[in-house]
Amino acid sequence: MAGNDEAPISAREAKGLFADWKAVPAIVLAVSGGPDSLALMWLAARWRKVLKRGPALVVVTVDHGLRPEAAREARAVKRLARSLGLPHRTLRWTGDKPTTGLPAAAREARYRLLAQAARAVGATHIMTAHTRDDQAETVLMRLSRGSGVAGLAAMARETPRDGAVLARPLLDVSKQQLIATLTKAKIAFATDPSNADPRFTRPRLRELMPLLAAEGCDSRNLARLAVRAARADAALELLVDGAERFLTLDRAGHPSGSYDATTFFGLAAEIRIRLLLRALARAGREGRPELGKVEALAAALERAAAAAASDRRQIKSKQTLAGAVITLTQDRLLIAPAPPRRPRAD
Repeated sequence: MAGNDEAPISAREAKGLFADWKAVPAIVLAVSGGPDSLALMWLAARWRKVLKRGPALVVVTVDHGLRPEAAREARAVKRLARSLGLPHRTLRWTGDKPTTGLPAAAREARYRLLAQAARAVGATHIMTAHTRDDQAETVLMRLSRGSGVAGLAAMARETPRDGAVLARPLLDVSKQQLIATLTKAKIAFATDPSNADPRFTRPRLRELMPLLAAEGCDSRNLARLAVRAARADAALELLVDGAERFLTLDRAGHPSGSYDATTFFGLAAEIRIRLLLRALARAGREGRPELGKVEALAAALERAAAAAASDRRQIKSKQTLAGAVITLTQDRLLIAPAPPRRPRAD
């Protein structure tokens, strides 16, 4: 949604933002009390009212128990939700909190509780208020970590998670425009001080945004990069689908996860790495492996194939990663589950 960031979002614009979800049965709105999520609730309630017949909306606030003000903010959200005719629930993250990695742990807890709430009310979707500014910050975080194309695609408009679908209708809307919307509606909002805490990565990147914007690296361009990266990622995945189907044709008499070595090494490097990621995720016992480790594996396999090309050894390489065994012979690449680890003797 491009346009004037100073102008409030109109009812017509809101209709376009939420149009993809008008046929779903129920939606959980994740609302914290900050400007982004309050604007999400206000816009969604107005959209639902115009529809007359549409998804049931349930507002859920997660209190992480990290700030004394959070309970008061949750009550304020409840009052506003009721004034809009929406049911509200507050869920609390209980138990010990980690001393390191707190933002990530809080995020995991929030999504877990939201998924529980969605199951309880029969909602298929959880709607969050991630904005274009959040998308830009995510791109910068991924850039700083050397992410691949899939990482630079950042947040998608929809993402399956914990049995529900995370929906992000505001990814192309600026925070500034959401604040303008609340100001026009005369809705007060809370400010979480952790959003400016320099101990955390996002606030530090947020401080850099004005300087980056002066060089043309603003939220619009960073979000545009994410869209283009997502488009490239989707195209690459289609190529991997085709390569996988082609390699599967050569499996007669060979086990699943076995590829012709000559054909495999004839593929482009990016396709080989993505094939390895898929095969390891299927065969391994430890979940999807890190991209960097798979890149190192791909390079090691290529070196092994080149080194053994002249002496015709039967086995060129055998190693493990992510709970899988990767064996390269003269003519086959085999990826199979690793045997269970034996418990250590005391």
